[in-house]
Amino acid sequence: MEKKQGNDVEKVPTYSNDLLEKINKLEERIVSLEKKNDKLSMILFSGDFDKAMAAFIIANGAIAMDMEVTIFVTFWGLDILKKSSFNTSGRGFLERMILAMRPKGPSKIGTSKMNFGGIGPKLFRYMMRKKNVLQLESLIKMAQEAGVKIIACQMTVDLMGIKPTDLIDGLEPGGVASFLASASKSNTTLFI
Repeated sequence: MEKKQGNDVEKVPTYSNDLLEKINKLEERIVSLEKKNDKLSMILFSGDFDKAMAAFIIANGAIAMDMEVTIFVTFWGLDILKKSSFNTSGRGFLERMILAMRPKGPSKIGTSKMNFGGIGPKLFRYMMRKKNVLQLESLIKMAQEAGVKIIACQMTVDLMGIKPTDLIDGLEPGGVASFLASASKSNTTLFI
């Protein structure tokens, strides 16, 4: 197609419907990819106090920035989500042994460094109170109330003989596919 402007003739390209459709699809994909910036996925593998603190501080910060947050909690990380006491009757010997040897709840977990036979976490908690830093239990509750999706690894729960009633309320049981579905849509994935 030609357009006349004064003495000059300008050629205006014509596009086929097929090409325009492909351009529209590419634009939609670009918009979709740009939307990934609002999602954070984490794997919380560690049952250490300091690492759990970091995970829930990051989760609460991301929620405050209007990000969608998913935390997949597996193996020793599940210690953080256990209630402080629960009955282990009706479980096998090995399951009872594992549950007896592992801490129950965020108030009982040790630190990754400077644990000092259990005194380390108490010192950190004391310093946190002195400096008005939220305790781990409060950070977990805040994250849940703000909409952080916390998935308890079903395979680990089964393996260690943990029952849903042993864990704090508000968790979702799920397998690795649940986490991967979230992570595939996230632009940030952390392993803690």
